[in-house]
Amino acid sequence: MTYDAIIVGGSYAGLSAGLPLARARRRVLVIDEGIRRNRFAEHSHGFLTQDGEKPGAIAGKARAQLMAYPTVDWIDGRADKARKEGEGFIVSVEGKDMAGKALVLATGVKDHLPKIPGLQERWGRSVFHCPYCHGYELNQGAVGVIAVSPASLHHGLMLPDWGPTTLLLNGAFQPDGEARGELSRRGTRIEESPIHSIGGHADVHLQDGRTLSFAGLFTMPRTEIGSPIAEELGCALEDGPMGPFIRTDETKQTSIAGVFACGDAARAAGSVALAVGDGAMAGTAAHRFLMFGAF
Repeated sequence: MTYDAIIVGGSYAGLSAGLPLARARRRVLVIDEGIRRNRFAEHSHGFLTQDGEKPGAIAGKARAQLMAYPTVDWIDGRADKARKEGEGFIVSVEGKDMAGKALVLATGVKDHLPKIPGLQERWGRSVFHCPYCHGYELNQGAVGVIAVSPASLHHGLMLPDWGPTTLLLNGAFQPDGEARGELSRRGTRIEESPIHSIGGHADVHLQDGRTLSFAGLFTMPRTEIGSPIAEELGCALEDGPMGPFIRTDETKQTSIAGVFACGDAARAAGSVALAVGDGAMAGTAAHRFLMFGAF
C-alpha cells in the first residue's frame, strides 16, 4: 500500500498533523516508538482545556480520537530510515518498507542533561527547563538556575517572575559586568561555588560544603533531534540555543518538497500547545501538497 502521508512520531505534533489529513479522507500511517519528551513530567500546563492534565492522558485521548478515522493506520515501532523514491518516499520500520506520497516528521528531541549526580532522577519532577510549563506550581518559592552556558542568562533573567532566583554558575561561564548588572536589576543572586550533587526535593549540595534548598530547579538541556531521518533526506537544519532543529517555512515544509516537520524537532524551543499548533499547520500543508504538488 502507498499511503498519502506517513507521519513519523505519534506524540502531540504528529497526532495533530494526522487530524486534517484524516478529515480529508486521506490514507495516513503514523509510526511511533512511544517515547514522549515529557514522559517524566507528572502534569502538563499551558494547553487550553488540558491545563494540569497528565501528559499521557492527553496523548492517549488524542490517539483514540485520531484512530477513530478509518483511513488511519498505526505502527508501534521506530522508523529506521527514509529515502526519496520516485514521486514519494520510502520509510523503513524495523526492516519493512512503507511508501508515502508525503512525509511529516514529528520525531521530537532527546534531552541531554548536565552531568550532575541526582539531576536526572529529578528531571520533570523538581528540575525543569520551561518556566511557563512548571514555574507557577512552585508557588513563588526559591528557584535555582543551573547554568550550562551563557544562554542560561535567559533563565536567570526570566525566573524572578516565578520566585526569588539564584543563578548557579557551576563553572559553565562567567557573566560580564553588563550581564551581572542586568541580573542584579532583576534581583537574581549569583552563586559561584560548583555543584557537587542534588538531593532531597531540590537541594543543591555545593562543593564548598554548603547546601542550598529550592522549590524547584531549572536548567537548559542540550537537545538532539529524535531521529536522523531529516538529515538522511537532506533537510536543512538550524542551530538553536539548545541544539539543532529542522528548518521549515511558514507552512512547516522543510527544504525538501513534500517533507514537513513539526513540534520540538522543528523549533528552537517548544511546548505541548506549540506542538499541537505546528502539527495542525503541517498536516494541512501536507494535504495541500497532495492536492497541488510543490508550493
